[in-house]
This record gives sequence, C-alpha cells and structure tokens, in this order.
Amino acid sequence: MAGQISPTRSALLASKASLKTANGGADLLKRKRDALIGEFFALVKDALAAREQLSGVSKGAYTSLFGAKAWDSPEAVESLSLAGTGDYAVDMQIESIYGVKVPKINIPERAAQTHFSPINVGARTIQASNDFGGVLEAIVKVAATETKLRRIGEEIKKTSRRVNALEQVVIPGIHDDIRFIRSVLDQREREAGFTQKKIKAKIEGKNKAAREAAAATSHGSAAD
Repeated sequence: MAGQISPTRSALLASKASLKTANGGADLLKRKRDALIGEFFALVKDALAAREQLSGVSKGAYTSLFGAKAWDSPEAVESLSLAGTGDYAVDMQIESIYGVKVPKINIPERAAQTHFSPINVGARTIQASNDFGGVLEAIVKVAATETKLRRIGEEIKKTSRRVNALEQVVIPGIHDDIRFIRSVLDQREREAGFTQKKIKAKIEGKNKAAREAAAATSHGSAAD
C-alpha cells in the first residue's frame, strides 16, 4: 500500500484517521464476538437439554408403542400415525441477537382431543399417541435451538475472520503507510534544512565579501 499512497501531510492525517477507525472497528467486532460466544455457550446448554429431553420422551414413546402393539390390534395402532399431530402449525418469527437474524419458534400447545375414534382403541394406544405428540414437540424444540446455535456459530466465525483481517492485514498496512509517509516527510525536511543551510552560507559569504570590499574601498580612500 505504501507504494500507492502520496507521501503528503494530508495523506498522513488521512492514514491516522483510517487507523483510528480500523482500531475502533476491530474493538467493536471483538466485543460482538465475545457477546456471541457467551450466547453460543448458553445455547449449547439449551441444545444439550433439548436433546436429552428428546431422547427421554422418545424412549417413553417407543415403550408405549411396543405396549400398544402387544395389546391392541394392528389397525388400532396404525390409527395413531396421525393421532396427536393433526394440523401441527409452528409459529416462527425472526429475532435479532447482536445483529444476527435467527428463527424464534413458538411451540404450540397440543390439542386435548384425539384425532381418531377411541371406540376400538385401547388405553395403551392412546398413551402412545400422546407420547409421540410429546416427541414431536421435542423435535421442534431441538430444531429451533440447533438452528439458532448454527446461525450464531457461523456469525462467530465470520466476525473472527473480520477481526483477523483488520488486525493482521488492514491495520499493519496502515501502519506501513504511516511509516512510509513519515520517512519521506522526514527526508524532505532534512533536505530542506540542508538546502537552507547552504543558502544561508552563500548569503553570509556574499555579505562577508561585500563587507570586505567595502572595508577595502574605505581603507583605500583614507590612504589617498
């Protein structure tokens, strides 16, 4: 960058301003990254808890399913494939976490009524239906948490790359520009000082010669 910049005082001031802006931007990005990392680890706990909940309700649901298969008819068990789900609409909104757009999923409450006739269905099938409704809720919760976790993780990586670019490329480049401009300006100042000394020496030499000539003329007139 130093070879492409004009070594002037205005360029030096502009480079200093750019350096201040770059340092400020790096600080802001690091604070954002730290905040996102804190949010990320908090979400990791939520994600692990959601996974654990899903594992627990799944085991209970499959236990209920095995019991239903053992006691009820295949037709009754098959009828629970849609039971407990119905029109399961998920309310999803977008929220911002430190500038990161992430989905916010509101898990709806399950309807109390079943979606099949309980006349030929035993209690174990009904229980299995309810248990798998809980599995569905747990899956939605896991999906919501892990999607948010993934988005924040991606933003942490992106922010880290920006911080590294500023600290390892942009800021060192500006420092190089400032050093280059200062070296050129210092060299010019030294050359200007040397030139002024030479001019001053010449002027003093001429003045001295003029004084000596005037003194010689005055001395010659006095001798006459």
